[in-house]
Order: sequence, then structure tokens, then C-alpha cells
Amino acid sequence: MPGEAVTLQLGPYAGSAGAHWWGLQAAALRRPAEAAELRSSALLRPAQAPGGREIHAPRLVALELKGGAGALRTGDAGAEAPVTWNGAVAAYLERGPGGASAAREEAASGSAAARGPAPAPSPLAAAQDVPSGSHVQLWSHHLNVQLHPKSLYVIRQYMHDGDCGCLEAFAQGEGLLQDPSCMEELEDRLHYFVEECDSLQGFQVLCDLHNGFSGVGAKVTELLCDEYSGKGILSWGLTPALSSVAVSRQWESPRTRRCSRAWCRWDGSLGAGCNGWVLPLQDSQRNAYRLMNTALGLVHLCAHSSLFCPLSLSGSLGLKPQPPVTFPYISYDASLSYHSSAILAAALDTLTVPYRLSSSQGSILHLAETLNFSGRKVAAAWASVPFPALHGSSLPDALCAHQDVPWKLLASCRERKGSSCFAQSVVLRGLGKDRPSSSSPGRQPRSPLHACESTERVLQRYLHTAFPGAFRWVTWLQVWGHWELQGEGVWDNSVPLLPYSTSHVLEQPCYTPAPYPQFFSPRLSRQGFLLDQAPTSSPAAVESIPVLAALQSAPVLHTLLYGLYKDLQKLNPRRCASFFSAGVEQDDFQEALHKLRTLAQCYETELEADGSEEEADSD
Repeated sequence: MPGEAVTLQLGPYAGSAGAHWWGLQAAALRRPAEAAELRSSALLRPAQAPGGREIHAPRLVALELKGGAGALRTGDAGAEAPVTWNGAVAAYLERGPGGASAAREEAASGSAAARGPAPAPSPLAAAQDVPSGSHVQLWSHHLNVQLHPKSLYVIRQYMHDGDCGCLEAFAQGEGLLQDPSCMEELEDRLHYFVEECDSLQGFQVLCDLHNGFSGVGAKVTELLCDEYSGKGILSWGLTPALSSVAVSRQWESPRTRRCSRAWCRWDGSLGAGCNGWVLPLQDSQRNAYRLMNTALGLVHLCAHSSLFCPLSLSGSLGLKPQPPVTFPYISYDASLSYHSSAILAAALDTLTVPYRLSSSQGSILHLAETLNFSGRKVAAAWASVPFPALHGSSLPDALCAHQDVPWKLLASCRERKGSSCFAQSVVLRGLGKDRPSSSSPGRQPRSPLHACESTERVLQRYLHTAFPGAFRWVTWLQVWGHWELQGEGVWDNSVPLLPYSTSHVLEQPCYTPAPYPQFFSPRLSRQGFLLDQAPTSSPAAVESIPVLAALQSAPVLHTLLYGLYKDLQKLNPRRCASFFSAGVEQDDFQEALHKLRTLAQCYETELEADGSEEEADSD
């Protein structure tokens, strides 16, 4: 059985998604364990709390800036518990007379102090305390699990927030881990969690892409790749969503923009793609930094990871933002990290199922090898949160109710018309396995899906119909020693090795108690299923939801990567001199652009190749 994984959490937005993710796993642990389909030990470590109570803490190393961890930590790295830890877990979130809400307010004001171990929040307290999204400023405010004393490393050289002293550029992040003291701190914490694993399967890296943590992630994955060769490294590049208000204000046309000339100005240096109108210098520079951090982080994390997946609810990573992703049964505020990261956490908890299953031999490396052949080391994430199904209906009924797969792209790119992918890993959770069809005995099935004998077969047949190109076989050619993609036949000197498409069906839903936000439609039941009509009284809190999610190696990634490459070409380097003065050489940046374009070509189909040639001719 595959062993344990160590998670690295790099940056405030990655921390927000991680805090929600650990909360989802903690909620699942509070459920009856007789039918546990997922191994909690894959990501969590059992320990004894003061008083002998058993708890589970994430096997986690989290890097945060000064002021970004709230009440979790007030001292520097040397002020933590000694290495000779005896199994007890320190609880950093202190609860005062006013309960958890008071503790969060105290943490937000910066007056809280960690004064020693405290009991973990009880399920009752967690259920009664629903934080308001507008008041949740730090990921520690909605963290409801205990962390090991060696989990959190606060980087004192940079501030979490403010007008100066922030970690804004890729080179700043890289430079941090070139400091021997910082690298020693990271390695000490990393080795602690690795050495206690019985059988390490690999690493999960949650990393902010839009800020200087992209440089931190580049050095971290390089370290993991060098020191733990042969272990799987699955990296997730996270980017916050822009609110629709911010999008409309920033990118309205000159005719409809309601602002004075003092607020915005004309500049033709950015090219026609921006209509010539730009933000004030500070905001324009921040947007350029975001773009360059994203590109450099993507290229470097991809190079040192087994598989890399960008995750965001933003409509675009490029110069011209698009409206954020919408979900039919969720009403969320895209400007709140507390909201957007919660949706990504539900997707993460589902996408990582293949190497956490109790009944499977799958590992991080196996999942990566299903998707990363032919140089395609970037995967696109899709998710349906929640998966739309009527209470009591069957999976065939739910799937047949939609013309297209009812999921949304989480890769900051416009969705392509039609369905196409090279390979995929799909997980459906939260639907019972004992009622795959609602057809009456002796009656002709309403569809081929209704004729299937199990939910597993229903999903496999549905995916085969929706994505026929993903149901072939990867084979290993012993003569030449490289991956070769086979279609109908198999060569004499090759053997079937991996399917292009894998799927898993779980009965266990995604549990969503507080502090997970209650931003769901009133048409959802407690179990996250659709009601025939909205309740007349106040709707009950949604305790769990079904989720459908997938990782795909697909042509849509050409649109994402090549679009990012084209936007970077529009930037005027003279306007970004401060970015390069932080430590990025122009030649290194141009080399990264070349690698980005080469990576985009791995996902190119004939149609996209013709489009790229036409664009090149017009440049």
C-alpha cells in the first residue's frame, strides 16, 4: 500500500486553501469509520494530545511571512518547541471567554499571543462558529486543526501586508532559500516529517504563483527533486480570483470608463491587447509583476515536479482579466480568499483521492505518470462543486440531464467548445454505489448509462463517450526506451502499461461543516443534493456535498500557456526594471519564455498549430 505524503504550503493564498483542506479532512475523521474509503494516514499524522486524547495533525511544512500567521505564532523560528518532540501537539489558537470568534478578532488585531498548548476545538464549537467572510483576513482565522510545532516557519525578512517590505518578485523568493539559515530551517523541518514516515510516497506542494512565493516554490521543488529522487512531487500553483467589480473597473473600454484622466492614462507600450489604457503606475506594475511571477513560477515548478497543476477561479492569468468562474449552486465573493480558496480546497480534496484510497495501490507518482507523458507535465483541473444531482436520483439520471460534462475549468482560461483530452484522472464522490440506475425491472433502459450495473461502470462509459481519445493505452517500447502513444494496435516489443483515463467513485462526500463557508444555494439539502423547490423557511446548513473533479492533460492547456507567453511578449521590459533588479537576468527570463512556448506546443493540435502560425505571421 502506498505510504505517506508530506505537504508544503507556500504563501498566504496557499495557506488559505490548505486551512480549508485540513478542515475538510478533519470533518471526515469525525464521521463513522467503519466504511472509511480514504486513508487519513496518507496526509495526517496521529498523535496524543495533552490528556491522552488522540488527534490528527497535518504532515505539513508551511512557510508564511511576518504577520501572515496571526495568533499561530509570535516569535521567530528559534522560539518553537525543541526537536525532541514526544508526540504531543501544541494548539496555537487560544480560546478566550468569547469563544473562537473572540480569538479570531484578537488574532486579527495582532494582540494575541501563543501561550502554550490548548485543547482542540470541539465539533460542537466548530459547528456553532461560522466566521464572516469579510472578517477572515488570514488563513489562521479559519484553521480548525492543530499543527505540529515544527509545521510553521515564519519568514521574518518580509511582511505579509503593507506598502513596502513585501515579497513581491520571483527573485526575492529565490533569494530567500539561497540564504543558508533559511535553507537550514526548511531542511530541518522537512527532514523531521520525512524521517517519521514508514514509507514516503512523495510530496504535495501548494504554492502561490502570483507573488514572490513562486520563487520560493521554484527552490523548494528543486530541493525536493535533488534530495528525494524517485519520489512523486505534485505541485499546485494557486492564484486568487479577481472580483467581478475589480475586473469591470480595470478593463472597461475608454468610452464607458467612469474615471478622471488623473486616475488612468494612455500608454501604447503595452500593445493593442490592452486598448492602450493602463492602470496607475503602481497597479500597472503590480499586474506586470503578477504576470512574470506566474510565468517564472510555472516554468520552474513544472521542471522540478512530477506533475504541475495551476488552480484558480480567476478567468484569466493574462494582462486582460476575465470574470471569475461561476458555479450554479454557489454564491461566493471572488474578492474574498476565504471564499474562493474553499472551493479550490473541495476540488483538491477530491483530485487527490487516487493516492489516498484505502483499497488502491496508486501513489502520487502513479497519478503523475498517467498524465505527464510526452513532455506534458502540466494538468488542467476541472470540478463540479457541488455535483448537481436530485435527492434520490441515480448517477445516469444526473449525467443525462446535462448536454456537456457539468464541471468548470479551474485553470484561469476560457473553456474550449467540444471535449478533447489526451489523458485524465476523474473522481466522483458523494453518490451511493447501490443505486446506479432508476430503471424499473423488466423495462428497456432509458439510455446506455442506465444499463450499467454499477456507478463505476456508469462513469467509465460516460467518460468513454465524452472523451474517446483518452481511452487508449500507454506502452513502453523496450527497443528505443521512451514513451510511445499507441492507438488501436500494440507493437510486438511493447506491453500495455497505463490507461490514459482512470476513474474512481466514492460514497464518501466532501463534508462541509464550519468554518467552511455556507455560500450554497437554498435549493440544496443538508447532503448537498438538489431539492425540487427552494424551502419556504430558512434553509438548513449544508453538511456535505457530492463533487465531481478531474485532472486532464488536454489541448486547453495550449490556450493557457501560449496565451501567457503572448502576454509576456507585450510587456515593455523598461517598465519592469525593478522586477529584474531584484535578481532575474534578462537572458534567464527570455529562456523561461522559450520553455513556456515549448511547453505550450506539447498540447498543440493541428487546429491550434494553424492558429499559432497565423498569429506568428501577423506579428
